[in-house]
Amino acid sequence: MTSVALAVDGPHGDRLATELSIEGVRVGAVVRAAEVSRLRLDGGEIDVLVLQVGASSLTAEVVAACDAHGVRIAPLCDDEPGRRLAARFGLTVPLPLAVEGWVLADSLTAPAAPLARAVPAASGRVVSVWGPHGAPGRSTLAIELAAELSRGGRAVALVDADSHAPSIALSLGLADEGPGFAAACRQAERGGLDEAELRRISVPLRTAGGTVDVLTGINRPGRWPELSEARVAAVLSASRSWVDWVVVDVAASLERDEEVVSDLDGPRRNAATLAALRESDLVVAVCAADPVGVARFVRAHAELRATVGSTPVAVVVNRLRPGTLGIDARGQVRRTLERFAGVEDMWFVPLDPRSADAAMLAARPVADTAPRAPLAAAVRRFVGEAVAPAPAAQERRRTARRTLRARVPRSA
Repeated sequence: MTSVALAVDGPHGDRLATELSIEGVRVGAVVRAAEVSRLRLDGGEIDVLVLQVGASSLTAEVVAACDAHGVRIAPLCDDEPGRRLAARFGLTVPLPLAVEGWVLADSLTAPAAPLARAVPAASGRVVSVWGPHGAPGRSTLAIELAAELSRGGRAVALVDADSHAPSIALSLGLADEGPGFAAACRQAERGGLDEAELRRISVPLRTAGGTVDVLTGINRPGRWPELSEARVAAVLSASRSWVDWVVVDVAASLERDEEVVSDLDGPRRNAATLAALRESDLVVAVCAADPVGVARFVRAHAELRATVGSTPVAVVVNRLRPGTLGIDARGQVRRTLERFAGVEDMWFVPLDPRSADAAMLAARPVADTAPRAPLAAAVRRFVGEAVAPAPAAQERRRTARRTLRARVPRSA
């Protein structure tokens, strides 16, 4: 005889207990869904757990306990979030809460039903835009990268994960009182974040090349505890199934001071930055082309490499001009980064204040307001060579680099 335990709220639990007993199923215990953790599963007296699916009832701990003691879970729910949550844990397709006892009894003895529809395979790529302190132009480059990647019909999302000074919404003239990235983090923690929910809480930005879905940042820096490491990682993981490219604007700080002064598992101010960098497939490191900016970048680059490990890092030297570095500004920056940071490949974006000011005034990307501007052309070249390169272009760049190294000795 099959022995079951019911973790179902309200009258449904009592009704199912009575109807299952009539069908010859032994009911061991009946508890509320939120009290499922109180059930004893280690005695071998329960074969099936009939569980009302919810964020507080269907948890990783409950699933692990059932797996450890060989207890099968029969999910019940009436809403779409519950079905998605059951799919994430690999459970069978849930039956409705109003299911009749004989139907539930037959399902307990029948062969396993098909698994709930799983989350689509993640294929999107995450690109984080980072730079040291001193406003080297992280947000501007993140906006331009997203606008360029949207060309050719690509689905692109722009995420403001800066927990210190978010600015994407202000730069693009978008309202930041809406849900945005913080709401996505909360939904991810509840297990209810999917493609439809991400599309609902994002703000579409129409650009000349396509559409960019924007997840605006927190509207007050004091809300940074909402961007925990686990939440940010879950949002970026879910976003891979939503769009082809996810461009993330992160803060400059990489310190872990909270872990040194406290052993409590509390919120970390820089957790969002660290989580985004670890989840990235590519990190775009922005260096300001002036003596102070280059010095800050060299000192922070080692810490960045220790944080991201083997993740590729593409260095962009921003706001290049001869005024602060004299003659051959490009060569001086290149030699400095090669010698002190070990950076061999880098891309240069010129200082273009007229185009940048026009884009800020119109609250649009530079690629929209001035598509032929030097800034837009440099970003377009960077995307084509380093972010989403064609195989032929990538091979040409490798060949040119090998030729240059063969011609120029290292001592030069």
